[in-house]
Amino acid sequence: MFSLLFLRNGAALLGGLLLSACQEPTDDAVAPPKPTPPVVAVANWAARADSAQAALQQYYWAPTGQYYWQNNLGRPDFNYWWQAHGLDILLDGYQRTNKAEFLTRIQNLQQGTKARNGNTWLNNWYDDMAWHAVANLRAFQLTQDPAYKAIALLLWADLKTGWNELQGGGIAWKKDQLYYKTTPSTAPSIILAARLYQLDRNPDDLTWARRMYDWQKNTLVEPNGMVWDGINDEGTGNKKYHFSYSQGVFIGAGLEMYRATRQTSYLDDANRTASYVLNDSQLSPGGVVGNEGGGDGGLFKGILVRYLSLLATEPAVSASTRASYVNFLRFNGESLYRRGTSRPQYLFNTNWTSPPGATVDGSTQMSGVMMFEVMADLQARKLF
Repeated sequence: MFSLLFLRNGAALLGGLLLSACQEPTDDAVAPPKPTPPVVAVANWAARADSAQAALQQYYWAPTGQYYWQNNLGRPDFNYWWQAHGLDILLDGYQRTNKAEFLTRIQNLQQGTKARNGNTWLNNWYDDMAWHAVANLRAFQLTQDPAYKAIALLLWADLKTGWNELQGGGIAWKKDQLYYKTTPSTAPSIILAARLYQLDRNPDDLTWARRMYDWQKNTLVEPNGMVWDGINDEGTGNKKYHFSYSQGVFIGAGLEMYRATRQTSYLDDANRTASYVLNDSQLSPGGVVGNEGGGDGGLFKGILVRYLSLLATEPAVSASTRASYVNFLRFNGESLYRRGTSRPQYLFNTNWTSPPGATVDGSTQMSGVMMFEVMADLQARKLF
């Protein structure tokens, strides 16, 4: 009985030993590899800006007329003030890359614009001339070519004729409607005068800048920073419309007045209006600047982001305030790139949260290019 039990148990023990000898060891097993974190590509905003600039030239440039067309389908309408922002965009590209090709494009655009405007820089619309004056002064500052400054000074002399005491002052919208005073004619004239003063220290320029600024703030700016488009377009003293570009150009006016005088009240004004932009649900629904349509309205967002970005990079702005501006601009830039851009064409929509249709106005395209150039600049400054 004992021997039988031993044989049975011994056989079982031997079988267990043989079975265990055939199994994989567990103590020194190799652990499975840990999952590798996905490689997140860093957005190259300079490359995106290059693509946007190339699209503007490919789809909108009139090779014989040497100006920017109405739309990407070759509609040849000439919009004088759009060309001023086209010049600013080319200056963005030149400032970022230092490539001579941008200087050639600038010279061609200047020739085409003047020719299409009746071989003169003067125009019926004061606001249009103001935009050209600002862009030409910037061209002088970047290139030191005195021809650009001469254009800016010619336009500045004519802009001052738009001031009259109707509605208490302000620069008129156009020469045949002197009673309608607007932000788009007055605020860029403030930017121009303040920058001229910083450049030449001519006290008359600063006097003009202060006079225009005081009228603008007292007449068309609300206590919360919201900026109206104009006053008395029907002769009844009413205010109408508040667009993104009105906010943007007043931000620019306050910033340049601060830089010209170092008076912090001007910077406070700019920050107040910028805060309004960031927090107004009508102007920036969901944090993205709203759709203001094509035509002239297509340029409005570009003007806002240009001057808001200048405020964001002003050293006197606090770090926390700067971060809020950068985050807002970055959110808008990413929304435009991911949702409002058709690629590989790099055409942009008036709505920065949905793709464009088949026809895109040059004004709309310009706003998109400005947004991409702003993002490239902020990235180069390592602000995000």
